[in-house]
Amino acid sequence: MTATSLEVLAMACQTFPQGADRRSVDAAEFRRAMRNLASGVAIVATGADDSRRGLTVSSVASLCMDPPCLLVGINASSEAHDAILAHGSFAISLLGSGQQDLALRFAGRDGVKGDQRFATAPWDQGLLDVPVLRDAIGVVECELYQHQAVGTHGIFIGRIVATRGGDGGPLVNFQGALRTLLHS
Repeated sequence: MTATSLEVLAMACQTFPQGADRRSVDAAEFRRAMRNLASGVAIVATGADDSRRGLTVSSVASLCMDPPCLLVGINASSEAHDAILAHGSFAISLLGSGQQDLALRFAGRDGVKGDQRFATAPWDQGLLDVPVLRDAIGVVECELYQHQAVGTHGIFIGRIVATRGGDGGPLVNFQGALRTLLHS
């Protein structure tokens, strides 16, 4: 039996090379280092009606073209984590300038949870019956292709089945602040 690439990745995150006497960096040191990696801000959402769940992420990456896949990391304690596993599909709505308040809402800054997070912006149900932000600068809908637990998070690989483009400059997370880039 062979291990999948995600299983190998998970094992690598949890083990050390034979004979190595190295420590992992602590969480604060890791956060300080990663603050200098600018990343796009998006909302990952799943479900329908009152079972909609979503959260703000900045850990989305394209993975491969054949089949077209992306990956996203989600904290296992998030409501959306188990909801994606149950629903089997999700959408990633890429946020643009002027959507900082929405990003903070879905990050839980106002204490609102569950489907109430969707109340302040226009949402549609996409091809996969998942919430897509109408005013997003881009949307990617995915069927869950693979999931792997790694430490406190789950890595979700989504096979992309629909996309929608939009317009505007992106919202990015850099040095702990939400910033916008100019769009020409």
